[in-house]
Amino acid sequence: MIKLFILATSLWFTTINFPPKGLDFEDKTLKKELLKVSGAGHADWKDIAIPESLIISHPVQGKFLVLSDPQSIKKYIYIGRVNSCRQGGCSNPMETLNVETPEYFDYLIVFDSGLSVQQVKIYNYQATHGQEVTNKGWLKQFQGYNGSRPLTVGKSIDAISGATVSVSEITSDIQEKTQLLKKLVEGRN
Repeated sequence: MIKLFILATSLWFTTINFPPKGLDFEDKTLKKELLKVSGAGHADWKDIAIPESLIISHPVQGKFLVLSDPQSIKKYIYIGRVNSCRQGGCSNPMETLNVETPEYFDYLIVFDSGLSVQQVKIYNYQATHGQEVTNKGWLKQFQGYNGSRPLTVGKSIDAISGATVSVSEITSDIQEKTQLLKKLVEGRN
């Protein structure tokens, strides 16, 4: 009994202090969302390869997918991760901070055949602050975004008190990934 308690405690401690390093593309919630977006009983999503020339200038933590069902209207998805903030400091992959583990959230962007944002969904929120960004009403602001104009927090995108870093990071990431998808699909490297 004591061994079981020690094992359970150490497992709990490990998952709290050392979260998964990368995105889990096999996540049940993500798979459910992909089925919903496909509008079918099954989803046949294919990876979109990113040329080396674009990876250098646009590092990508996630991946782009295209719905490859010839019966459906073409849709694209980006599945990604955004680093967020924890009490006492923010995590940034480019800077070394006194934070043991970064906080993050995983999300997806659904694009229509015209490469405009159709939907943004946060499906795995692993941060202690800023949960307001998961609100469907707030996320609707991105619908119709096609990269033709800049997204500016406080102007075209509503700011959220207490979620400043989350708002800024997801806004920046949506803007960047929309531009990158256009380059991938339209063949502009």
